[in-house]
Amino acid sequence: MKAFYQDFRLGILGGGQLGRMLINACTPFDVHTVVLDPSADAPCRFVAAQFQQGSITDFDSVYAFGKQVDLLTIEIENVNVAALYKLEQEGLPVYPQPRVIEIIQDKRVQKQFYRDHGIPTPDFVLVNGHTDIVANAAFLPAFNKLGKGGYDGGGVQRLNSPEDLPRAFDAPGLLEQYIDFDREISVIAARNPQGDVTVFPAVECIFHPEHNLVDYLLSPSSLAPDILGRAEAIARQVVEQLQLVGVLAVEMFITRSGEVLVNEVAPRPHNSGHQTISANLTSQYEQHLRAILDLPLGNTAIKLPSAMVNLLGAEGYSGPARYEGIEALLAIDGVNLVLYGKKFTRPFRKMGHVTIVDNDMQRLVEKVEQVKQTLRIVS
Repeated sequence: MKAFYQDFRLGILGGGQLGRMLINACTPFDVHTVVLDPSADAPCRFVAAQFQQGSITDFDSVYAFGKQVDLLTIEIENVNVAALYKLEQEGLPVYPQPRVIEIIQDKRVQKQFYRDHGIPTPDFVLVNGHTDIVANAAFLPAFNKLGKGGYDGGGVQRLNSPEDLPRAFDAPGLLEQYIDFDREISVIAARNPQGDVTVFPAVECIFHPEHNLVDYLLSPSSLAPDILGRAEAIARQVVEQLQLVGVLAVEMFITRSGEVLVNEVAPRPHNSGHQTISANLTSQYEQHLRAILDLPLGNTAIKLPSAMVNLLGAEGYSGPARYEGIEALLAIDGVNLVLYGKKFTRPFRKMGHVTIVDNDMQRLVEKVEQVKQTLRIVS
């Protein structure tokens, strides 16, 4: 396989923490990595074999970057798809494929894909702006989601009643049925060019009550085996229908009646899979690498129950990052600390994560709270 020759160059669009952890997975495979990111302080800057500062949304920048590498992948989906199509047409392997990224970049197209392919998802109405939302007031309560641009909870707001309509986005998007769900889970699937598919065991995601991003997660899920089986089958269905190459995080709602509904997907390594580095036989990052290099997919089994806690910038602090409590944190048995190399903090910015492993789920939950109370990221 050419990937194991010294002249092979893996291009990564985006230099954030996901790219940084993907590069860590590349090291045992001796894969030469080249990263493009607009920030001079990107987390990947000092871990990539080569780093280029430039826009990942500009056609010329992405196209020129792609001409320098042997295979191109992403760590964020907000990239210039037109350039990826041209590179693919010229023979460069691009994984995940541009057509998949294009579907997922627009929540409107993504949701319609689920409907067209019989993938269970909350009911929705496509809207072009405020006027359409007002005309569909009977659909409330619902979540108003922008078609493009939302990330980490951005571009989403709940509209409970007609009194909330003035807050609606005046841009193309959708109204998604409000689901009174029991819990949220994520299943990460992987597929290689041969069509081989694996899925990781489902994890339960506990969201921050105010900022609509994952506070912590637990693996494995405590859901009944039949529900977990359906969730994993749906994740497999989505990745196979998309025919995606790489890893795909499938975020789902579990309703109070046990129904499994797809919320959204991400065509890349995902926040809900960080714990796989410490707790699974194969990490999501190694699995992504295996998939895009057309290698046999790894065993996804859990070695130990785990929790993952997102380390967020403390409220009220913006500036050069300072970490309080690291010594006490590392004294907790089973803790693994990963910092993302971000120089500056701001409220609720993802600055790192902690994975905790323990055979006892109750102790895991207790240690989650201990971690949250022990480490603060201030300036």
